[in-house]
Amino acid sequence: MTQPVYLSDQHLAQLGVTPVDIADAIEAALKEKAAGDLQTTPKAALLPGDGRYVMSTLAVGSGSVIVVKTVGVFPGNAAIGIPAINGAIQVLDAKTGLLRAVVDANWITAVRTAALSAVAARRLANPESETIAFVGCGVQAHSHLDAFREMFPLKRVLAVGRSKPPVDAFCEHASKLGFEAAPSDPDEALAQADIIVTSVTLDYSIEPFLDAEALKPGAFAAITDLFIPWHDASVSAFGTIIVDDIEQERTAEKPMVPFDLVNDDLTGLIGRDDLVWSGRERAAFVFRGIALGDYAAARLVVERAAQAGIGLRLN
Repeated sequence: MTQPVYLSDQHLAQLGVTPVDIADAIEAALKEKAAGDLQTTPKAALLPGDGRYVMSTLAVGSGSVIVVKTVGVFPGNAAIGIPAINGAIQVLDAKTGLLRAVVDANWITAVRTAALSAVAARRLANPESETIAFVGCGVQAHSHLDAFREMFPLKRVLAVGRSKPPVDAFCEHASKLGFEAAPSDPDEALAQADIIVTSVTLDYSIEPFLDAEALKPGAFAAITDLFIPWHDASVSAFGTIIVDDIEQERTAEKPMVPFDLVNDDLTGLIGRDDLVWSGRERAAFVFRGIALGDYAAARLVVERAAQAGIGLRLN
């Protein structure tokens, strides 16, 4: 019996896996799901108080692996000097149930979220996009910039945030990567962006401050924050709206956007030729996160780690 392996976030960073690699893995998993070879449950999430957000996902591949992830956002961690996002992933053999790996969840959560956006952006964003704006300058801003700079000829980065230090730090990071980067206000960011990524804190007490009507025609929005910062009345400004999973959204206690305005989900999107960038309609990918993304990313890194001999064997 093969000993399971532990893969830390540091191990994963050594593998050279890019967000585009994970986007490709997600597309392969979407095709598996469409063919009936992958089963997933809706994402389970709790808001237990004090700003904490805890979620779990489960996916079972017919001839591959079972992936279970539990991860949470813990705002109080900043005061004790540890990351706000923490969790773990179990990867089990789909045929026997034997544990194959325990994987830190932080790196995968950051990169797979950007990779999900990348799958939608490949089809719905201007392939010649030059200006990208970020509302929220934390982990997801960094991971989305890494993903999108591989895919588009980006030149300018606009950064919007409630606190000056993270905005300035993100602009400095983007400048070191060769971008023209500057702080921005929401209205300027919406008016200029070819692509906009929103990733504010998941807190429904936040007053909406983004109006989709202000986006220029043909703009693409990757909305990772449950639509919280966007005015609900402006959602109809998007000509195309994709969610990550139709069934998950249908059963959600609080829909992100009106269900009758949703065109399709990611599984449907990759099988359609009519939902592509037109240069006229604004498009949005609005998502909670899905088990399939964690499944695809975890399976890929476990395979790459085995090939590279990376990881700590558990007794």
